[in-house]
Amino acid sequence: MQELLWFLPAWPLEFGQAVAFGALLLAGLLGGEFAHRVLALPRITGYVLAGIACGPMALGLVQGPLLNEARVFVDLALGLIMFELGSRLDFAWLARNRWLSVAAVGESLGAFFAIYGALLYAGFAPLLAGCAAAVGTATSPAVVMLVAQELRASGQITERMLLFTAVNCAVAFVALTLLLPLVHLEYKADWRSALLHPLYVLFGAALLGFAACQLMLWLANWLGKREDRQFVLQVGAIVLVVGLARTADVTVGVALLAFGVFARNQDFDHALLPLRFGYAGQLLFVVLFVLTGASLDFGFLAQAAGVAAAFIVARFLGKAAAILAFGRLSGLRAGGAGLLSLSLLPMSGLAVVMVWDTAAMFPAFGTELAAVVLSAVAILELIGPLATQFALRRAGEASPGER
Repeated sequence: MQELLWFLPAWPLEFGQAVAFGALLLAGLLGGEFAHRVLALPRITGYVLAGIACGPMALGLVQGPLLNEARVFVDLALGLIMFELGSRLDFAWLARNRWLSVAAVGESLGAFFAIYGALLYAGFAPLLAGCAAAVGTATSPAVVMLVAQELRASGQITERMLLFTAVNCAVAFVALTLLLPLVHLEYKADWRSALLHPLYVLFGAALLGFAACQLMLWLANWLGKREDRQFVLQVGAIVLVVGLARTADVTVGVALLAFGVFARNQDFDHALLPLRFGYAGQLLFVVLFVLTGASLDFGFLAQAAGVAAAFIVARFLGKAAAILAFGRLSGLRAGGAGLLSLSLLPMSGLAVVMVWDTAAMFPAFGTELAAVVLSAVAILELIGPLATQFALRRAGEASPGER
């Protein structure tokens, strides 16, 4: 009988990575819809919970090899998000309202110094506290953008939330890059390498974003304002920048953020049409949050629950203090400071990627950094989307059907 049925697969069946990846996507989709329809939660929360359930900490359906191989999808998803986020950073708006610029930068610096002070008080080394504070400065662009999109939110709080997220992500990347020379020297690197490597990472990424923008603007003028062609053009350019950034060993997030900023502020002829992600973008977002959930290690949280709580509280208070101080001067409506501060609470995939990239260069230091940052991410991955959803609904900026 065995010879007769030789064409059947061996038993027990051995499932490949494609099966696991497909199952993970379906689990994320179902988890997101269940969270939204039954529990009235953001779909993002369902994606993350599905990832946690399928990850090594629970069912173990997703292990390290799949997470490593799927990193390209994480980069592409973050690339799309960082590009759109950068395109919202309007220098003309900031020039017209100088106090808005002060509030945005103050919110970022407030978070940095509050986290840094809290970790120093907890007994952490200054360099580790500084790098953790740099990562913690950034709000998750994916969470705030997708929650706003899901609620179809618009208004003053929504627009400032997106603008402040773009600014604090830029500040986080710059701060972490400026601290890299100290990490180099900590691990006995040559001082020239310690100086040149961060400069290359930061300015190389910005130059890549600028060059890609000039190419895309030239092609957009040539192709004309056809939405189908421009969609392919912009997505293709984003994928190209992600690949080139990885090839050149520069920061993907900085390259795409710079790409979006230049595209917004260098498009003098208005050749570009607004990018609509569509179904392809939605697929990548499900992948991003499910994989982020699967990669969370709650072992860090068990060891550092107190540190994570201090990190989260200090981060929120630092952001809120600056927004309260400068909000009224920048034209923020009465009562909006608290809601704006709450909407900026999320930390998610971007923080995880920043920790991964640091760990790839300095494994020992990256492990220490992960223990501090990822414990806070594990909490904010779940409560951050709820905070943003609550803030936008409370501000009255969600569409009537989503309030």
